[in-house]
Amino acid sequence: MPAIEPIPLDELDPVLRREVDARVAGRTLSSTVPVQVWAHRPAAATAWVRLLAELQERSGLDERLRELVRLRIASYTQCRTCQTGRKSDRVSEDDISCLGADDSRFTPREQAAVRYADVFVVDHQAVDDDTYRALAEHFPLEEVVELQMFCALMLAGGRLAYVQRAWADDDLPPVLTAAHRHQEA
Repeated sequence: MPAIEPIPLDELDPVLRREVDARVAGRTLSSTVPVQVWAHRPAAATAWVRLLAELQERSGLDERLRELVRLRIASYTQCRTCQTGRKSDRVSEDDISCLGADDSRFTPREQAAVRYADVFVVDHQAVDDDTYRALAEHFPLEEVVELQMFCALMLAGGRLAYVQRAWADDDLPPVLTAAHRHQEA
């Protein structure tokens, strides 16, 4: 069980529940558990899920490229949900096992995106003018911005899910439950 007790799906805010159902159907969410934890703040959870949908379902970036970047970031965050979920059939298990910026199985564009994800996660202060010039060799301005936003969301989501133990197979009891909700005086 996650560290924070998830809200059961059938008790989610109706707007959030519709978003969750749509995102599961679209493969944007591979698990509902993190969102069920975030559902203690339904408006914020809904906004997060809608941003995920925007960057996954209406992206200017290729599906395969996004999946490679997402999985590369998951290798850093160690989020179980992120590591095991698959958003694209265009990325093979062989691709995942060789997932590095310099592997020749990846296109120059994919290599540039994975290289950027590595720097973004490991040493964001190393992002400099040369980093932008390198990205511009493969991506127009709008895609550079989208890649950055996607990396930020994947990093934040993976770290958040990790610290909340927001995965279905966690065998520890929740630390915080409904009994810990704020009570009005």
